[in-house]
Amino acid sequence: MKFSPQFEQRFEEMVSHYPTRRSVLVPTLLYAQDETGYLSDEVIRELAERLELTELEVRNVISYYSMLTTRPRGKYHVQVCTNIACLLRGGEEIFEHCRQTLGIGGGETTSDGLFSLAEVECIGACSWAPAVQVNYDFHENLTREEMDKILGHYKKKGTQ
Repeated sequence: MKFSPQFEQRFEEMVSHYPTRRSVLVPTLLYAQDETGYLSDEVIRELAERLELTELEVRNVISYYSMLTTRPRGKYHVQVCTNIACLLRGGEEIFEHCRQTLGIGGGETTSDGLFSLAEVECIGACSWAPAVQVNYDFHENLTREEMDKILGHYKKKGTQ
């Protein structure tokens, strides 16, 4: 597995700041996923070896975090929170609206590869429910109209 020089530089810097290699697993997985699009078997093997972990240990961490994936996603990963605070303030309606607008279900990707959609348990924005995370950007206090603007923004940005 060949990573970019930027990834290699980040990795070496992170490893030098922690007492054990295991400590850099989550940020390393995020950087690798940003670079490769998803965490393939090859990426998992490489990172397990570098961090002196088993592949199973790495996969266990991946399965715990909704932001990590072993399958390709769209360029913009739309995560709609439907946990209790968001649920009570319209999170399920926002998810359904996204599903209809994008023409895909949860866990699916649009045919153009631009969007993927997921219903998630919590993104830590309970005070600003309903909330959505698109990649690393948070959007709160949403309505259907605001969600349309957000999706339109990413669609325009993704086709430029």
